Amino acid sequence: MDPRIERLEAVIRARKGGDPASSYVASLFAKGTAKIAQKVGEEATETIIAALKEGPEKLTSEAADLLFHLTILLADAELGLDDVLRELERREGVSGIEEKAGRKG
Repeated sequence: MDPRIERLEAVIRARKGGDPASSYVASLFAKGTAKIAQKVGEEATETIIAALKEGPEKLTSEAADLLFHLTILLADAELGLDDVLRELERREGVSGIEEKAGRKG
């Protein structure tokens, strides 16, 4: 995996359980999964708006915020981006229509 992503995940893991008064990441973990998920939703919405109405620079910034908050949400669930990459690898070569039809629920 890209070393920048590895560093990001390491920082997030290190701040889990940290002092919420001195760390934004720790404060999100302290607020719980629902708040972290809410932040992911907010950042996803901002990313969509940037894609539709703003230029590439703003889209890049919002996508970084989205990836950052998604990484926190994954860490909250004891997962990482490697887990997501493994799932994408599992889907490789499978039609999106077939893959979606094969999902449970």
